[in-house]
Amino acid sequence: MKEIPDGSVDLTVTSPPYDNLRTYNGSLDWGEHVWKPVLQELFRVTKQGGVVVWVVADATIKGSETGTSFKQALFAKEVGFNLHDTMIWNKNGFSSPQSTRYGPCFEYMFIFSRGKPVSTNIIKDRKTKKGGQKIWSGKRKADGTMRTSANHGAKRSNLGTRFNIWEVPPVQSSIERTGHVAQFPEQLAQDHIISWSNEGDIVLDPFMGSGTTGKMALLNGRGFIGIEKELDYFNIALTRIEEAVGVNDNVQPDAAEQG
Repeated sequence: MKEIPDGSVDLTVTSPPYDNLRTYNGSLDWGEHVWKPVLQELFRVTKQGGVVVWVVADATIKGSETGTSFKQALFAKEVGFNLHDTMIWNKNGFSSPQSTRYGPCFEYMFIFSRGKPVSTNIIKDRKTKKGGQKIWSGKRKADGTMRTSANHGAKRSNLGTRFNIWEVPPVQSSIERTGHVAQFPEQLAQDHIISWSNEGDIVLDPFMGSGTTGKMALLNGRGFIGIEKELDYFNIALTRIEEAVGVNDNVQPDAAEQG
């Protein structure tokens, strides 16, 4: 990221390693010595009004959750980000039942912003209970009479703003599955890309993995910068992104460097 110019990225959508829950190609160099510099660099490269989506969870060690996710969120505020929203990814299932805990079915999605977000295309796909009904509303004036509101008599929309708990199933053994051990769902990446950026914006993923963020960024008319240290995953990502470019003829790939 040190090669990326200051204030040049509109949106970052990424999912860094979760404590020691996974190894990647048999190894994992992870801790404060990695994620602190990453968050500092993300603040530097993010435009004023830009957003970082940081999807993360905690390991449980000796009966206690690590709380690393909270440490990362608080450190992001220390370096200058606003904690614009704390969202939840509800995976609606879990793989390792524990006799002393409720089933762990969610991960945090921290929305960091550099100042007030400039792009907020909030998704409205939640079915409302009173959709289609007329709005009857007013406000009592000082003399006791009623003044009708501007929207009085209008019909309520059938769709309302989505809640900040998103139910998206994790990637299963399907056409979406690649060789990555912790693949990001395409729908989750796409919904964040649509929500916090516009066509032509630059999207970054400093932990590119299998390239899901890049694929969905290109398919939605955004530019993309991806960073991945594991060569096997880099090649998986490159293949998926090149296939996405083939679908979207308006986007042409830049030269890719392995490193």
